[in-house]
This record gives sequence, C-alpha cells and structure tokens, in this order.
Amino acid sequence: MTPIRLYIVDDELPARQRLQTLLGDIAPELPHQLIGDSGQAMEALVQIQALKPDVILLDVQMPELNGIEFAEKLHTLMPIEDVPDIIFVTAYEEYALRAFDVHASDYLLKPVRAARLADALKRVASRAQTRQRSLSQQTGASNPRQHFSVAERGRITLVPVTEVLYLKAEQKYVSLHTAQKDYLIEESLTALEEEFCGLFVRVHRNALVARAAIAGVEKTLLIAESGSEQEKVSEVWQLRIAGSEEKLLISRRQWAVIKTLLK
Repeated sequence: MTPIRLYIVDDELPARQRLQTLLGDIAPELPHQLIGDSGQAMEALVQIQALKPDVILLDVQMPELNGIEFAEKLHTLMPIEDVPDIIFVTAYEEYALRAFDVHASDYLLKPVRAARLADALKRVASRAQTRQRSLSQQTGASNPRQHFSVAERGRITLVPVTEVLYLKAEQKYVSLHTAQKDYLIEESLTALEEEFCGLFVRVHRNALVARAAIAGVEKTLLIAESGSEQEKVSEVWQLRIAGSEEKLLISRRQWAVIKTLLK
C-alpha cells in the first residue's frame, strides 16, 4: 500500500504531539506519511492547498476559524477532487451533525485510542489510494511532476526532478541523490520508473539513473573475500555518473540497454 499522506490541524501543541504518537503506534498496520501540521487555521489552509494531503486530522475549537468553518473554507478554495478527506478529532461531541454537513469522513472524540484512529484512517485509505492512482495517471510519462516532495524535520522540501542524478532503493525508502545532497522518500522504485521512464533508466534492480547524468562506463573486478585471501569472482561493468563520484553496478539484464544509450 502506498502510504497515505496526512496533515494535522490543532491549535494545541500537546494534542498534535499526541496524534503523532498514535500515528507512530499504528504505522505498522497503516503505512502513512505525516507531511505537515499547524496550530493556525489560516496557515494550514495555505499549506494544505500546496501539499494536497490525502487526509486532514482536524480539531473543532480553534481561534481564527473553528473546524467547521475551516472545512467550509477549504471546499471553496480547492477543486472538489483535490479536497482531502477530513477526520475531526475533538473533545466536543455536539458538533458531530454539523461536521458531516461539511462532508467529514469521521468524527473522533478525545482522548482518541490508537485502534479507533486506525479504523477511521483505514476507512478513508481506499479513497486516498484511488486519488493517488488518478493523480499518477494524470502526471504520468506524458506530463511528469516537476518536483519530488521530501519530508524532513517537520517540513516539506521540493527537490527538482532535473537535479536528481540517480535513485536507489534503500529497504522501505528510496534515496534521491543530487550533486549537493541526498534525500529519502517513501515511494516505490518501480512506480518511479514507470512515471519517469523518459528521464531515468534502470541500471540494476535497486537503482535508476538520470539519462542526462550518464557519463560513461568502466570495467572492474568484483572481488569477494575468502578467509584471509581475496578471490576474484568476475568482471563487471559500472556506470559513471556526471556530478558524482558514485559508480553504479550495471546488471547483466540491463547491460544491453545501457550499451544502446551510450551509442
């Protein structure tokens, strides 16, 4: 399952921290990415329009705008297909009917239990996955996105696709490597290959390289240690990358593709 992307809106910091803890508890059964949070309604409106989360965890009693007004405002600011699922998380049960009038997906009463939060998120996850697939089709090879969204230290960094030299699968993450810095994202290397097939090419089962960054190849010896001695295993080809000292192993399956590109 592609992680659902969440945003928390609550004017009380302890409440936001509590939700983050609960999300950490349910992460093994519900993959997710917390892409932002805010204690200020107007700030949250701006960020949500830019980040387009799948789900908002929203408080009711807040300064500036209460949660009901916030949801109404969001529906006026965003196209209906971009409006995230809204799950209210509040200590006030009397707003429940009004919450569903603004198309809330669920209404949770504080203190929220991890199991209850997981159930609510699972119910909206399928709709979030459908939305992500739709967006992926709309921004596929014919019109790929221009930036990768990287979550780091509680904020989102936009990394231009054209600056990425290569991508490597690292357990459940994919690492993005630029000439200046490396980043981690929670995306599938296979999905990225399909989306950016015109910009990146696979060189190994765990690596894609930007076609524009291919600087050449070189043959090297693959050596394995055997006790106190070293034993030659085989000769392999490695890809040299412009702007990086890293060299990527080329698999036998992909060698023909790389040779064609070099010609």
